[in-house]
Parts: sequence; structure tokens; C-alpha cells
Amino acid sequence: MPERDLPYLAELAAQLRVDSVRAAAQAGSGHPTSSMSAADLMAVLFACHLRYDFDHPDNPANDHLIFSKGHASPLLYSLYKAAGVISDEELLSFRKRGSRLEGHPTPRLPWVDVATGSLGQGLPVGVGVAMAGRLERLPYRVWVLCGDSELAEGSIWEAAEHAGSEGLANLTAIVDVNRLGQRGPTRHGWDTGAYARRFGAFGWHTIEIDGHDPGQIDFALGDACNTRRRPTVILAKTRKGEGVLEVENREGVHGKALKDPGKAVDELGGQRGVRVTVNRPEEDVTPFRFESDGMELPSYPVGEKVATRTAYGEALAAVGAARGDVVALDGEVADSTKTETFAKEFPERFFEMYIAEQQLVAAAVGMQVRGWKPYAATFAAFLTRAHDFIRMAGVSRADIRLVGSHAGVAIGEDGPSQMGLEDLAMMRTVHGSTVLYPCDANQTAALIAEMADLEGVSYLRTTRGDTPVIYPPGERFPVGGSRVLRHTPDDRATIVAAGVTVHEALAAADDLREEGIPVGVIDLYSIKPVDAAVLTEAATTTGNLITVEDHRIEGGLGDAVMDAVSELGPRVVKLAVTDLPGSATPQEQLADARIDRRAIAEAVKRLL
Repeated sequence: MPERDLPYLAELAAQLRVDSVRAAAQAGSGHPTSSMSAADLMAVLFACHLRYDFDHPDNPANDHLIFSKGHASPLLYSLYKAAGVISDEELLSFRKRGSRLEGHPTPRLPWVDVATGSLGQGLPVGVGVAMAGRLERLPYRVWVLCGDSELAEGSIWEAAEHAGSEGLANLTAIVDVNRLGQRGPTRHGWDTGAYARRFGAFGWHTIEIDGHDPGQIDFALGDACNTRRRPTVILAKTRKGEGVLEVENREGVHGKALKDPGKAVDELGGQRGVRVTVNRPEEDVTPFRFESDGMELPSYPVGEKVATRTAYGEALAAVGAARGDVVALDGEVADSTKTETFAKEFPERFFEMYIAEQQLVAAAVGMQVRGWKPYAATFAAFLTRAHDFIRMAGVSRADIRLVGSHAGVAIGEDGPSQMGLEDLAMMRTVHGSTVLYPCDANQTAALIAEMADLEGVSYLRTTRGDTPVIYPPGERFPVGGSRVLRHTPDDRATIVAAGVTVHEALAAADDLREEGIPVGVIDLYSIKPVDAAVLTEAATTTGNLITVEDHRIEGGLGDAVMDAVSELGPRVVKLAVTDLPGSATPQEQLADARIDRRAIAEAVKRLL
């Protein structure tokens, strides 16, 4: 096909509109009008500029296309049909039970990198994919289709600033400025200049075009490919529902199948059998990876006091030496999380994302698309700001590793704004997640190494203050395991703890033993999945469990234990943070929260 066969491009766009209408009509729901507005943009991209081998979606030279406006999925699936990779029958299975063509795209389709649909996420993830392309020295481009409504999301501007400051010339955002959101006009309507000024302020190359003119679209996409040292945004003025008078540029039709799809198809010129041949990447390339060496984790002598955050930084550097695919991302707190240890050893694999936690997590998701092993760290409290990105990472089945430091009241004087007290609950609810909470430095180092090969979203919680090393170097701590630290056949109760409260539990057990009250202690370092077998044994032998955690009482360690043993009917007492803390020393905080050694001992006595 000639590159600028404008009648062909118009026919292809019309077919994409027809198929978007048909798919939504068959489903009885969907977003055909949002698909129709961007049909010309995607027709020209697929026919003239995208480089992709649909037979080999894992080809490292493939371009990456991300539908940040994931509700326009009928358009994406219509493109796949035009490319010949799905049938018309599958297209019409849109939104049906068991279909790969879900209401919003997910990686159930091999050509979809990440799940989208929560607006404002595609561009930040695209930044991560573009960062990976630079790191692995590959020529692919990243194309992100955005809607104008989602440009109200703060995460879009976190992405815009980072991409601009990094000069990610391999990234192009295509904004479908169709003026209408879900309930009415967008903030700036068709004022593409307003958007251009904002992106331009962040260092982007901006192009304003008529989004229904194939010639202008082709020129803009070519200009983006030829732009150096900065990303490009194409701001395309379009009409929602383009081509069908009943819905074109009309309010109140968002997210609805057309009332008379047959009439709409006729108005669009009827069904067609247009096919598009997407250019395959010419390069035979191998992704660059850094050299690796043997694994030599740090070791700490038993009895020494070491903060688990310190062990995280030193262990991550050791894992980085052993694996050339490990990268680290920071939220401008590397000196506190101790990610700076990795940064000093491997500056080319360390990425400062600044205080932009949504972009921090999104970049990790984007980099894992290309096979990198990202560890992203910040204060546990600040990861709550990025929860939607973490949730969607679970939907994407993304393999990312998150580390939250300065967790719980044990941080001391900084007060409640800095205390991660909700993180365990937040991370436990993510689909397919792993949640780890080590209590000493050697355990932390072992778990950091374990995380490298975990699938899905994994989270490790670290402690600010120094804690005693209780495990010898070199021991393994498998995910889903636990450690029984105190046990006798005469135990009258079992204390279940993790992290900083393990040491309080051990002290309480020693105090109780001196009073003639034997109790067991379990270090439940794996909070998801939990060691159900060990908990079951404790529940059936002692019948009394006391859980203690430096976390809110809802959704954390205590609830994880309850989920595992509730059917067995043991008595369970949950000790956790229930009041709003203030400023105090770490030990005062533990006492005030009633999770220190004295409170644990008193709880055991009350229970017995």
C-alpha cells in the first residue's frame, strides 16, 4: 500500500468505526463513540508508522502501543481484526463471559502490554517502557493513545514532567481531543493550545492537528519519529461519535451502545473487508543486559543491631551484582530507604523518580514489560498515594517489587503523617500479591533475593530503627513460610508477630516464662501467603492466639491469621494500632499503641 493512500486510510478508518459500533451493539454496552473519534488516528498509525510483528509479540524490536483511554477498547479490537489477528466472530464476543476481548484491554491478549481503563495510567506506564528502551538500547517507539478527559489526572503531568526532563524521544502521546467527557464537556474543550502550552512547559514537542485529516495525522506521526531529544505529543481535534449524526459531538451518549446500530453502519458506508498490513520491525536486535556475577548476600552477626532498611539496601546491591536485569527506582528518599547503596554501585540502573509515587510505580510496571526486574522503594505511607497503580499492576499481572520503609508507629517522633499503618492491608488486597515483613537484617537480605523471581506484585516492609539480628547468616526464608521461635508442649498460648513486634513478642514470652506461663512465638514474616500449616498447629494445640502488629487493626497480620484459622475456632486476640498516634520516642509509641512487651504479656494473662 502506498504510504499516503488517503482514500484507503479513510476506508480503513470507516471500517474501524463500523466494527466499533457492531462490537458494542452485540455486547449491549461499551464505548463506541470514544472509539469512533480516534479511528482516523489509529488507522494512520497502524497503516503507516507502527512497527509490529503480530506473529511474534515478544519480538524485542516491536513498537509498543498503549491505550491509556482503555474504554476505547472496541477500536483496539477492531484494529486487531483489520490486522488479521482476530476474527469477526471473536470481535463480536466483546464483553462476553470467557472472551479475551474484555471491556477494557488486559494482557489476556498477547499484544496488550498492560491493563488500562483506570484513566491517567497509560502515559505514566509508557514512560517506563520508553525508559526501558533507552536502557536496553533498542530502537522501538512507544505510542500512547490518551483521551482529553484523563488530562485532568495529576498522574498525566507526573509523566509529562518526567518524560520531558529525561528527553524520552522514543515516546509519543496521541491525545484524542474530542471535547466531551462522560457527563459533559471537558475543562478545555477543543482548545488544543491550552494542552500544548502545558506539555510545552514540560519540554515536549507539541503538534496540533485535525484528527480526522489523514494527511495531517501522517505528517504529525512522521514528525514525532524524526524528533530528537524530547518526547512528542500530538493534540488531535476530533469529534466524538464521528460519522454518525445521531451521536456525533453530542452529550449524553458516552459509554452506550448506539440505539440503531444498523442505521449507523449504513451511514458509515456499510461493512467492509479492509485489511491492514502493519510494518514489521526490520532490526534483528538483542536487548542489552548488564553483566552479572555470583550472589553474595550481606551477612550480619547474631546479636548485632541493624535496621532492616539498611539490610534492604545492601542486599539489593548484592542482588544487582548477581543479576544484570535488576533495576532500582526511588521516590527521592534513597538515603532513608537505603536504596542509595544500590545507586552508588550501579548508577546506570538506578532511576530517581522524585516525589511522584504514581509515576514511580508506573515506571516499574513499564520496565517489567520489557523483562527488567524493578525494585521501587519509598516510605510505606507514601505508597498509599499510588494504590490505584498498584491495583492495576495486579490486573496487568505485572511483576514488580515494592519496598516500604518507615512503617508503623515505631518510626517515633515524626508522627502519624509519616507512619505507614495501612500498607499491609492495602497490599494484601491486590490480586496475586505477596506481602513480606522481615524482623531482622539476615531475614531481610534473604527475602530481597527471593523477591527477584516472584511473579505479580510483591511488597516488603522495612523498619526505620535498628533491631536485633536473631537469625544466622545464610538461612533461607521461603515465601509462604514462618519461623517458630518459642515452643514447648506446655504452651498455653501462641503469640504471632512480624517485623518489629517479633522482638517485643520474644521479650514478652521471656517475661511470661519467668512467671510460669509458657507461650509460643511465631515469626510470621510471610503475611501473604501465610503459613497456614504452622498457624493451624498452633491454633489446635494451644487454642489461644495473640496477634501483634505495628499496623492498623483492620486488614493486616491479625486478619491474615484469622482468615487462616477461623474455621478451627481458636480464641484470637488482635493487638494493633487503634488510636491516632502523636509524636513520641519509638518505645513510647509501641507502649502507647499497646503493642510492646508489657502489653503483650498483659493480653496473654487476660486471655488465660
